[in-house]
Amino acid sequence: MIGILCALDAEVSRLYELIEDAKVDVLYGYRFASGRLEGREVVVAKCGVGKVNAAVCAQTMIMKYAPEIIINSGVAGSLSPELSICDIAVGKDIVQHDVDTTACGDPVGFVSTVKTTYFPCDAGICEIICDAAHSLGIHSIPARIASGDQFISEHDRKRWIVDTFHAKACEMESGAIAQTCYISGTKCAVIRAISDSTDGEHSMEFEKFLRVAADNSINVLLETLKRL
Repeated sequence: MIGILCALDAEVSRLYELIEDAKVDVLYGYRFASGRLEGREVVVAKCGVGKVNAAVCAQTMIMKYAPEIIINSGVAGSLSPELSICDIAVGKDIVQHDVDTTACGDPVGFVSTVKTTYFPCDAGICEIICDAAHSLGIHSIPARIASGDQFISEHDRKRWIVDTFHAKACEMESGAIAQTCYISGTKCAVIRAISDSTDGEHSMEFEKFLRVAADNSINVLLETLKRL
């Protein structure tokens, strides 16, 4: 089984509609729909915004459905000129930019409970996602994605994340999902379509391009399912 987690209605509503023979469970307030999608057994859930929501939903999915893979699909902000609006950042690894225990002598971003800063995504699935995007004519790159409980719009904060972690996109959930997968030994993959650029009016761009970016993410996800 393949698990799919999204944060927003715009990122998940189409997937709920496409699932065949769907069975719906509501666990801890999260709606899990299991069935078939592009010929694969899947479970899809909307986790909501932020790392705590994402972690709780991911752990619940793992304990209830035991997916082989969890794919986090959605939108992100660009931190790189390599990624324009509607391009796809494919997670190579994930860092949590808002974790800071440097006062204890740790590197910034270091998660002391598991003794790592960068949480890996599955390299083979990353390659499949990039191939799927290419087949649809959508530009994609493998990327380090920075995750944290902040909507990053200030130029100085974006520059700090780039300089500190060399990340190419930022969002609010994949760090928690990747850490949960890392702890449980579940494969993780991240597909994030760019909804706001490095130098635009970020909140305005997000509202304007959310739907089309989310559709790009979903299209790449569906093509990826065919290839897994």
